Amino acid sequence: MSVNYIIRHAAPTLAGLKTGSLFPCTIENRADFLKTLQEANRVLVPRGLRLLPLRLEEDKALLYLFRTSSLSRDLAQEQAREILCRAGYEKPGFRPCLRELTRRLRNGDEFPHEIGLFLGYPPEDVQGFIRHRGREAKACGCWKVYGDEEAARQRFDAYKTCTARYCRLREQGATLEHLTVES
Repeated sequence: MSVNYIIRHAAPTLAGLKTGSLFPCTIENRADFLKTLQEANRVLVPRGLRLLPLRLEEDKALLYLFRTSSLSRDLAQEQAREILCRAGYEKPGFRPCLRELTRRLRNGDEFPHEIGLFLGYPPEDVQGFIRHRGREAKACGCWKVYGDEEAARQRFDAYKTCTARYCRLREQGATLEHLTVES
């Protein structure tokens, strides 16, 4: 894993447009992977972000980059709390919810569809996905849309534009530190 990989998969989160990004990573050398993770967090944590492996296997990881303040705000929304409660999350707050999500992912339970709440997806879209089992969406982009289609399409475009811009800036020499907007 490299800084380029993080930027390519999580630019909207780095830019402050998105609560979180989830992406897989191949681990070729575990020591190098852990070193990159630690170095990235040295830059990210003071700016209000964290990069965590939600699932870690011998040769691959599922990484989650998130903004702590945004996640706390998103999970405190009434509709989000209701979705999490119905899904069996017993304790409120982003830390207990994140621990439970990590436990579910690591135990190989059924994929937790409420994960969209941790990525900043609108609660009505997360609820629609769960209710309709991923079918009958109005639109599909970064997530399946069941609520405000126009707002979702605007966000999809913003994320795409941000990612292209961040990748260009990285090619021109921008560092992770320069590309991370403080919370």
